[in-house]
Amino acid sequence: MDDLETRQLRYFVAVAEELHFGRAADRLGIAQPPLSRAIRQLEQRLGVRLLDRDRRGVALTDAGRVLLREAHVALDAVAAAARRTRRAADPKRPLVLVTKAGASHELLQRLLDALASEPGAAPVEVLLCEVGEQAGLLRDGRADVALMHRPFDDLAGFDTEDLHTEGQIALLPAGHPLASRDRLTLAEVRDVPDLPIARWPRLDGSYPDGPGPEVHTQSQLAQLVALGRTLLVIPASSRAWQWPDHVAVPVVDAPDVTTVIAWPPSSRSPAVASLVRSAAGLHGTTLPASAR
Repeated sequence: MDDLETRQLRYFVAVAEELHFGRAADRLGIAQPPLSRAIRQLEQRLGVRLLDRDRRGVALTDAGRVLLREAHVALDAVAAAARRTRRAADPKRPLVLVTKAGASHELLQRLLDALASEPGAAPVEVLLCEVGEQAGLLRDGRADVALMHRPFDDLAGFDTEDLHTEGQIALLPAGHPLASRDRLTLAEVRDVPDLPIARWPRLDGSYPDGPGPEVHTQSQLAQLVALGRTLLVIPASSRAWQWPDHVAVPVVDAPDVTTVIAWPPSSRSPAVASLVRSAAGLHGTTLPASAR
């Protein structure tokens, strides 16, 4: 019998992420012996070894790495089912739309304006997050829809509708020589000795190699650019959060970025469908010059 319990999956995820039974037990608020027993029982139930244990510590096996990935998906699905069920019992509750702080600002404003003018449209609560967080919030049910960006964001498993495609700009400190240029190329911004390009986390949370600072939040990034410590290349519409200490210069050969609206394919909400239709109606509209 290979049916799994959510408790077992939560226990395994804690051990797999901590790679230490003591820390995992503290994280879960339980004693270590029952946690160790639960992991052994899980391995017996599945008939595979999930963890290698020796004096040096704990390591995931190939099977363990697969289960860690699948466990996250399963636990998100269970959490989403509970949240969406509770929301369905409240017909007046707002839809939650999640987007990166500072991204697609003009497009978001147009969408909210369009919804406000539509009779009977459900109210919308805007949830602002940091880079790469929309997918998790959508998968675990904390958000109903998301504004995301191809090719940067994790769109796997979602239904999507394209809304707007745009080029990218380099955001530079105002006093830097490159800030006086009318246009730049990727080659010109990738290797600036005194201004290494900022490093965003990949979808798996790791950072690419390079001399630039590791950043995760817009506020970190904005201040580092203003201090002359880094530059970055971002979609043109993201310059909505640009400081007076920044200058934006088009990067002519950077790949285009497409803003999409995404939602879980299992959604049967008429309010979500109405919001998606309103967003799709904005496709191809011209954004203000400040967004281009």
